[in-house]
Amino acid sequence: MSIRIRSLVRISLAVVGAVMLLGATVFAQSSAVDEGKRKVKSKVTPVYPDLARRMNVTGKVKIEIVITPDGHVKSTRVVGGHPLLVQACQDAVKEWKFQPAAEETTQVVEFDFHANDN
Repeated sequence: MSIRIRSLVRISLAVVGAVMLLGATVFAQSSAVDEGKRKVKSKVTPVYPDLARRMNVTGKVKIEIVITPDGHVKSTRVVGGHPLLVQACQDAVKEWKFQPAAEETTQVVEFDFHANDN
């Protein structure tokens, strides 16, 4: 084998190995998040902001929340979403109550706004 072919084979093997390792890491992370979800006792639905409705803004908003052991939302952090929709979601999720747990937990909540929502 020439040096060029050997180099290509090594690079290809390194890329395949990295992709397999990355895939295993992503799977492990999503699996851990799913197992740690706490059940919601009560929810408040976000209000579709008038300006967003008039502008026909739709889409998803993701918010990471930290939940205290007694089930109250301690803090929120926006993961993604349209700025006109984010505040309504944060205001609503701060009112949610979760089942008690032994320790503080973190999870991501997703909201989906459609043009026909009230």
